[in-house]
Amino acid sequence: MRHTNSIICILLGLMLIVSACSSKEKETTQTQEKFKIKVQQVSTQEIEQLYEYTATVEAEAVNNIAPLTGGRIDKIFVEVGDRVRKGQVLVQMNEANLKQTKSQLDNLELSFKRIDELYKVGGVSKSDWDAMKTNLDVTRTSYENLLENTQLLSPLNGVVTARNYDSGDLYGGLPVVQVQQITPVKMLINVSELLFTKVKVGMPVDIAIDAYEGEVFKGKVSLVYPTIDGTTHTFPVEIQLPNANSKVRPGMYARVSINFGMNNHVVVPDEAIYRQQGSGNRYVYVYDNGRVFFKQVQLGRHLDTYYELLNEDIPDGAFVATSGLPRLKDSLEVEIEQQ
Repeated sequence: MRHTNSIICILLGLMLIVSACSSKEKETTQTQEKFKIKVQQVSTQEIEQLYEYTATVEAEAVNNIAPLTGGRIDKIFVEVGDRVRKGQVLVQMNEANLKQTKSQLDNLELSFKRIDELYKVGGVSKSDWDAMKTNLDVTRTSYENLLENTQLLSPLNGVVTARNYDSGDLYGGLPVVQVQQITPVKMLINVSELLFTKVKVGMPVDIAIDAYEGEVFKGKVSLVYPTIDGTTHTFPVEIQLPNANSKVRPGMYARVSINFGMNNHVVVPDEAIYRQQGSGNRYVYVYDNGRVFFKQVQLGRHLDTYYELLNEDIPDGAFVATSGLPRLKDSLEVEIEQQ
C-alpha cells in the first residue's frame, strides 16, 4: 500500500513538472510572437488647396406681401413668375375704410385751418388749438397707414414666387404674394475651422450648378460668420452670385469651389486611415522602432488613392501601418511583414 502511494506521488510530481514546462514554453512562444503589419512610407507633396462644398441656392431677399389688417382683396395685379420693380403696386385692398378716413381727414384739415386763424388773433385758447392739432395728426397717421395697407407695393426688384389668393377674396392671414430677389442669389457653406484665417470677404469662387452641367459661374465670398460651431468645428460662409441673367434660381443644387493656393502637405494611402466607430475622428498608426503609435489626423483633399493630411505632426518619410488597423493599439510592439 505504501509502495502504491509512492508511485502515485511520483506520477503527480512528474505531471506538475510537465505542465509547468509546457506553460513556460507557451508563454515564451507568445512573448516571442509579434503582430505582423504592412507599412508604407509617406511623403510630402505640393498640393493645390482646392476645396469643394455643396449648397442650395437661396434668394438674396424674400418678402411676404400682406396688409396689417384684414379686409377684402379688390385686385391682385401680378401672377407667379412675373418680374416686379421696387415700388410697383402688387395688390389693391378694399378702399372703403380708406375713403372714410380720407373724408374725415379733409374735414379736420378745414376745421383746423379755421381754428388756427382764430388762434392767431386770440379767438380760441391754446388748449383748444392743441386738441384740434392732435386730432388732426392722429387722423392723418391713420390715413397714411390705411393708404400703405390698401395699395401693397413691392419693396424690391424681384420675381413673384407665390400667390395665395384671387381677386375678391377676404384676406385670411397668409401673405397675399411673395417676392424674391434673385439678382443676386446666395449660398451658405460650412468651412472647416482650420481654414478660418484663410477665408476672406471678396475671395473669388467657382460655382457649378447641377442644372447647367459643364457651366461654371463666378461668385465671391460675401460674408464670413464670426463664430465656430463647437460640435462640427465649422463656420458658415455666405457666397454671392451676381446672377445678372437670372439663370440660377433658388432651390437649385450648387457645388462651390474655393482655391486657397498651393501648399506642401504629407499624403498617406487610403488603407492607412483608421475610422473610429461612433465618432468622426480619423487616425493613423505611425511605425517607429518596432512599435506603432496612435495619431489623430485632420484629412484634407482626397487625391486618387491618397489623403492629404492637414496637421503637421507626421513628418515626411515616416512609416504608417496599412494592414491590421482594427487590431492595433497605441505603443504595441509589431513586426513588419516581408513583402
